[in-house]
Amino acid sequence: MIKIIMWLLIGYVIGSIPWALIIGKVFYKTDIRTKGSGNLGGTNAGRVLGKKVGLTVIILDALKAFLVMILCNALAPEAIRYAGLAVCIGHCFPLFANFKGGKAVACSMGYILGLGIFVTKDVIFTFVFPLLFFLIVLCLTKYVSLSSMCGLFFAAIMGFLTYRDNSLAMLVLILACFVAFMHRANIMRLIKGTESKVKWIK
Repeated sequence: MIKIIMWLLIGYVIGSIPWALIIGKVFYKTDIRTKGSGNLGGTNAGRVLGKKVGLTVIILDALKAFLVMILCNALAPEAIRYAGLAVCIGHCFPLFANFKGGKAVACSMGYILGLGIFVTKDVIFTFVFPLLFFLIVLCLTKYVSLSSMCGLFFAAIMGFLTYRDNSLAMLVLILACFVAFMHRANIMRLIKGTESKVKWIK
């Protein structure tokens, strides 16, 4: 239990690293919290600073969860499924950015990749299929918010269908619900037809 608590804290702190804010300030002298949606995620970084920055932030945010899970797998395997979730929480409520961060989409993808490699040992059903579903919805709609939620709920469905451990699938479902909650304003805009499409993703 002590190890799990320790790795929850480590995951939260690593998740709190605001790459979008760091890259914006260091290389572009821009605080992206004051631009676009104000969100510290890859989508807003791409909208404000360009496609290359957006993709870089997405990769770095995904790596936060994945790298924590690599370390946890080596040092405390029993905590791996919880440490990755803590990264997602840290990303949304970052210690280093006044607890106002992103919406944990990229971190969540890093998390399910880590689950596929280290926990379920099935990358195809755990990660690849949900990622493909996310990309299909994104290509069809250009709504990152919608495709993100669809991808994660699809991951949860795959979990209940293919995981041997339903409690693990439940964690993925909880994560999907958490990400949906973080997108509640986007959901309202989708319903009203006023949600912005992402133009920098071709």
